[in-house]
Amino acid sequence: MQIFGVDIGGTGIKGAPVDLDRGEPAQERHKVLTPHPATPEGVAGGVVEVVRNFSWDGPVGVTFPGVVTHGVTRTAANVDKAWIGLDAAALLTERLGGRQVTVLNDADAAGIAEMTYGAGRGVPGTVVLLTLGTGIGSALFRDGRLVPNTELGHLELKGHDAETRASVKAKEDGDLSWERWARRLDKYLAHVEMLFSPDLFILGGGVSRKPDKFVPLLENVRAPIVPAKLQNNAGIVGAAMAARDGLTR
Repeated sequence: MQIFGVDIGGTGIKGAPVDLDRGEPAQERHKVLTPHPATPEGVAGGVVEVVRNFSWDGPVGVTFPGVVTHGVTRTAANVDKAWIGLDAAALLTERLGGRQVTVLNDADAAGIAEMTYGAGRGVPGTVVLLTLGTGIGSALFRDGRLVPNTELGHLELKGHDAETRASVKAKEDGDLSWERWARRLDKYLAHVEMLFSPDLFILGGGVSRKPDKFVPLLENVRAPIVPAKLQNNAGIVGAAMAARDGLTR
């Protein structure tokens, strides 16, 4: 079965049809730059461009970098504030010609993909997935069940949102070495561990392609730390899964 998944990020909007039997894109994904400012209309245009690139006419799952409840976007840390309180599912449904659109938090999407097909498959207990990119997204699972919209990237770290110090963007903006960035990430992970006592950390986002650069430098966390197996495709796969599940509701 194939369903289309789109992953909206702070820097790019990417998507592809997803083979849900295998849990991976069925074709090479297409990506466009996220407009700045990332207004609803501008981002919706990017989503339409990605979907039309494949001449797709079925249901679509879309991730969003913020809290999403029943298709409404409630926060907008790394996109335009006009998203707050917007019925994003209705907007995207209209822009995509009336086809069914399911919208969910981006890290939650990555998490359900990793728990089904990737590094969290079959893992009992408490699992925390963190997506490291423009910000820090989070997905929390207990015995495979998602607790949605946790937004742990906004926990306070040294008086600031954690994502402003420990995200990949913070590393790039501060021109930090892997060692300096890993020290910040280590402190953040230790804080999350203190709060939730997870049995496993899964680290996703584009940086998951380079775990050897920083995972061995993380020294203050008890729980095992593994990179996301689906890497930067996890959000696309999870979005497609959500769209498929929406068909049965």
